[in-house]
Amino acid sequence: MDFSVEPEFQAKLDWMDAFITEEVEPLDLVFPGQAYQKLDERLRKIVDPLKEQVRERGLWACHLGPDLGGQGYGQLKLALMNELIGRSTWAPVIFGCQAPDTGNAEIIAMYGTAEQKERYLRPLLDGEAFSAYSMTEPQGGSDPRLFTMRAVRSEDGWVLDGEKYFTSNAANADFLIVMAVTDPDAHPYKRMSMFLVPSGTEGVEILRNIGTMGERGGHHAHIRYDQVRVGADALLGEEGGAFAVAQARLGGGRVHHAMRTVAAVKRAFDMMCERALSRQTVDGVLADKQLVQAAIADSYLQIQQFRLLVLHTAWLIDQSSTKEARTQIAACKVAAARVFHDVVYRAMHLHGALGVSTDTPLARLWQSAPLMGIMDGPTEVHQASIARRVLRGYSPSPGLWPSEFLPDKRAAAHTKYGDFSS
Repeated sequence: MDFSVEPEFQAKLDWMDAFITEEVEPLDLVFPGQAYQKLDERLRKIVDPLKEQVRERGLWACHLGPDLGGQGYGQLKLALMNELIGRSTWAPVIFGCQAPDTGNAEIIAMYGTAEQKERYLRPLLDGEAFSAYSMTEPQGGSDPRLFTMRAVRSEDGWVLDGEKYFTSNAANADFLIVMAVTDPDAHPYKRMSMFLVPSGTEGVEILRNIGTMGERGGHHAHIRYDQVRVGADALLGEEGGAFAVAQARLGGGRVHHAMRTVAAVKRAFDMMCERALSRQTVDGVLADKQLVQAAIADSYLQIQQFRLLVLHTAWLIDQSSTKEARTQIAACKVAAARVFHDVVYRAMHLHGALGVSTDTPLARLWQSAPLMGIMDGPTEVHQASIARRVLRGYSPSPGLWPSEFLPDKRAAAHTKYGDFSS
């Protein structure tokens, strides 16, 4: 097992490191909250040349294959890239890998027809369009077994009717990928299909945009699909195949998100260490205090363990598939929420009033901590998934006592070697 990369790729990582620091991170301060909006002419003059530099370096949309303008990198290389990209909210846009567009592009590339790829995928890859993933519902959250939105066949296509909740960035999206029930009597994971729906289609109505903690506005939409008519060519993949499409979309994306989490907690950790060495107390600096040292040590251990878990998961996907690494992917999701919460809290606490103010990134990071355990499915769902898969490798004890019951093991050992013990 080797997480090292060839010198040529390391040179690309080194360029990304400097480029993001010098050119991209300043965008977060000058144009906050605008990364996922359509570019006006002022921003386009700044952003397009940066995207062009990324393309010239062969680093644009690297999660996609060469036939789609990417490099087709494996998950390990993508993980190392996302460890850098995660430092800036603008960086995913500049590198052509912003969510949810990356996942949406991947499933269109895998399941879309030639016409669908030309109409929907090409603008995404060129950075000229945004998309939204319309899956969760008000009454069922992200559990597809509870979905009620229907898609019914018509003479010339399909009619979609129902509501979706928390469709991120729908207000700026050019099209939506919508999951709807096409056969309510089928197996729970065969009930649904995916559809490509242009945002301007008659009957698509954003009821309101919901914000999360710390947001002044909101970009998660509650959408009503009121008898929305689409053609037969709107079906993405097979009828009844939405669950498989959704799983293909989420696997690699969770690894990318986990590595961007590493970037965020590293920033918090760097701030914590700097603060510990800088802040004077009556008898020295904070770094001299054992409780502060413990906080730094615990944070270092958590970050290193988490980073290695993510890299191992990425390596395992490269060696097999996302299906074979489902336990590890779920583990990354659970660990990400915990590490983010713990490290950011310690860093914020160590900064005192400054840490909870708007003068550092820590307060904004802390507001994201609860979201980490909810987005892409709550922590508890992933814990249950991990436990089920882990337990498949075990069996009940063969008798009344555990397999490690020492009296029985001791008796067996004496039977084997008893003649030599005296």
